[in-house]
Amino acid sequence: MSPEKVHLTEEKATLLATLYGKALDARSPNPILGDRMADEVIGRIDHDFTKTGITPSTAEAVALRARFMDRWAGEFLARHPEAIVLQPGCGLDTRVFRMDPPPSVRWYDLDYPEVIELRERLFPERPGYTMIGSSATELAWLEQVPRDAPVLVVAEGLLYYLDPAGGPELLRAIVERFPGGQLIFDALSRLGLRLQKLNKPVQNAGAAVHWGIDGPAVLEAIHPRLRCVSAVSAFEIDGFEDLSKTHRVSAWIVKALPGMRRSAAFYRLEF
Repeated sequence: MSPEKVHLTEEKATLLATLYGKALDARSPNPILGDRMADEVIGRIDHDFTKTGITPSTAEAVALRARFMDRWAGEFLARHPEAIVLQPGCGLDTRVFRMDPPPSVRWYDLDYPEVIELRERLFPERPGYTMIGSSATELAWLEQVPRDAPVLVVAEGLLYYLDPAGGPELLRAIVERFPGGQLIFDALSRLGLRLQKLNKPVQNAGAAVHWGIDGPAVLEAIHPRLRCVSAVSAFEIDGFEDLSKTHRVSAWIVKALPGMRRSAAFYRLEF
């Protein structure tokens, strides 16, 4: 089987950086995430991944972010073994295979049609797993998802690429469709958006970030049913102290500067 050629631009191209970061972590002597499938998929894609801007050092942060979100997702699924899982903006993430939920969990991965076509060539089928090709903000895709169970929405590396109107509209539509559930995601503040000019993977992809979230109140105002149960600085998540010295020093500096601590954060909302 010949390697897959990819021609992705802007925010779609960032999925290559994220995948490469997880693959580099899997190759390290002491992996954080240990996503061997990501490394296998990398080997089936014809692309110069060194151009993504990801290095072994930055790969640590990519892996740590994914591990943190896996843990939150696992906590929800342990309480709701028959849940529906939605991953808008899934890219080439392997979370459904890493977590390996039982067939009672109905899992939906969503991304642009060209990304899903690539996923279908790279990833195997599995019970209870469906891929949907659509922009996350073209909300007709929700009609393809049943609404008879609690929902877990995992949006890793997505919301800041949406515009300040489309992002809230997506969350509002999800809350209004399902009887209850959780939304877990990473986000940037408005200051964090400005700092992305220093983010090589984002800049190398030619991507642009738009929606800045300055704390839980912004999110709870989207819909009266939404309640923030966790808001954690990206510089304080479990395992950050085990990263390279460069990361640890950077985190110390960031936390010492007003407004910087929440420039990147993880949120867990219930409804």
